[in-house]
Amino acid sequence: MRQAFVMQLKKGFEEEYQKRHDAIWPELKALLSESGVYDYSIFLDRESGRLFAFQNVRGASGSQDLGTNPIVQKWWAYMADIMETHPDNSPISLPLEEVFHLE
Repeated sequence: MRQAFVMQLKKGFEEEYQKRHDAIWPELKALLSESGVYDYSIFLDRESGRLFAFQNVRGASGSQDLGTNPIVQKWWAYMADIMETHPDNSPISLPLEEVFHLE
């Protein structure tokens, strides 16, 4: 299953966002993989700060469904200063509906 969603980066934190993801925690990578998430990409529109995320998922749930995991909660807290978030530090994200796919 393919999933896509958008999030919002705070202005001026483009390089910091890249830096943090370049050094993504091994335990977070392992959790995503164990949860069936693979081929996960995040794209940035530098003008608007909008982040577009795309992932393939084995099973019915993806990274957006891991919010109760302590590793994910720790990552959210780590990223909260540079992203638009909810009060629990989860990123404000909007799921996108797939309207076209060419294989």
